[in-house]
Amino acid sequence: MTTDAAVSRPPWANLNTWLGVFWLIAALVFLFYLVPNHIDEAPMVDNPMQSPRWLPSVAGWLIAALSLALIVEGCLRPPARTAAVESERAPARRWLLMLAGLGAYWLLFDLLGAIVAGILGTLLLFAAHPVRKPWLYLLAIALPWLVSLLFIHVLNVPLPSGTLWN
Repeated sequence: MTTDAAVSRPPWANLNTWLGVFWLIAALVFLFYLVPNHIDEAPMVDNPMQSPRWLPSVAGWLIAALSLALIVEGCLRPPARTAAVESERAPARRWLLMLAGLGAYWLLFDLLGAIVAGILGTLLLFAAHPVRKPWLYLLAIALPWLVSLLFIHVLNVPLPSGTLWN
């Protein structure tokens, strides 16, 4: 019964495509309404990267590009539904681990510092969504570290180093 319904559905009628459409609309509203109307820009900015609109615009265009990729993938390769995969996961455990990751990052950001709180939060998110390849856990260490270094050294945004270590 479920296989007949899945076969008769058009390829664009899946969750990935609809989420991509939602995020594309949100990114376009952000880029063309919110950023120009709500982020003030100084009249004399020598370098466009010094503008307060630069980083939100880059983030908005990245979200738009990734949502387009999600739409294309959803249309070309719709996700297959398997009841066995959904039933073997423990949804309560996943939600608790995701909330613990958010709480660790949010509540321990000043105490542990940006890098350690980011690593802890990312490890908890990886544990919530079982990552099968152990080498991918290195990303949980590398990505928060690289993002923090980007903010500190390239964008000159001071991030807390942690009051626990002082």
